[in-house]
Amino acid sequence: MSTVFLNGDYMPIEEAKISPLDRGFLFGDGIYEVIPSYFGQMVGFQGHIDRMNDGLKAIGIELNWSDRQWKKLCDTLSEKNGAGSLGIYLHVSRGADTKRFHAFPKNITPTIFAMAFEIPLPKIPDLATVGKGYSLISNEDLRWQRCQIKSTSLLGNVLHFQDSYEAGSQETLLYNSNNELTEASAANIFIVKNGIIATPIQDNQILAGITRRLVIDILAKDGSMLLEERTITLDEVNAADEIWITSSSKEIAPITMLNNKAVGDGKVGSIWLKAATLYSENKFSY
Repeated sequence: MSTVFLNGDYMPIEEAKISPLDRGFLFGDGIYEVIPSYFGQMVGFQGHIDRMNDGLKAIGIELNWSDRQWKKLCDTLSEKNGAGSLGIYLHVSRGADTKRFHAFPKNITPTIFAMAFEIPLPKIPDLATVGKGYSLISNEDLRWQRCQIKSTSLLGNVLHFQDSYEAGSQETLLYNSNNELTEASAANIFIVKNGIIATPIQDNQILAGITRRLVIDILAKDGSMLLEERTITLDEVNAADEIWITSSSKEIAPITMLNNKAVGDGKVGSIWLKAATLYSENKFSY
């Protein structure tokens, strides 16, 4: 039985209840984060909290929580749920009104919910044990135009992810109407060509992924690999030597199949191994 947090109290998940008039339930009117925590040590905590605060500001939810309060909540949830390999899920909705009405209500209290769930413990990057890599399909990005906001309204992402699930793949690579790479349904994307790593520019088309940012910063600090943030065409994706997806739970995952065709030589690449090793060695420094 897992312990969750709801509006100031810790309780068994079976006892957690919200109003059916909560705007998070009715409209997906909220912001969320998932922070990986390994035996009580979180990865990218400050980046996640900063992004949550940016998202709350972007949609006009006022919540005067300090970083210290969020840190205490995350630490307590980890401890109460075994302090193992966990994802700490934070969720803030606008709160419950007395009626269903599209405009933002005044003088309501945001709903704060948090829980912990088990996530796989990352393995040390190794070409011999990583397996065959992930398989992706690709589709035109049909979501809304504010993907930089980590909203709880995820139906667009869910539908794209379902496409990959039904196709027997692990993710859907997305591109815009100009055939330019955006991201995946639940991850950011990097490609490698001739030893050069590239990832799309951060704008309203993609989520400001914390793992994406850590990868960029860690590789820049190391300095041994060239990484570019730029527009990437679908033709470049199809011709890539390597493709990776990044997320808090997957870290850096290699892609070896795209639309049932091999990426590069169809094997997990050496540039991935170097980048994933650097990430594994440095992720707790951020």
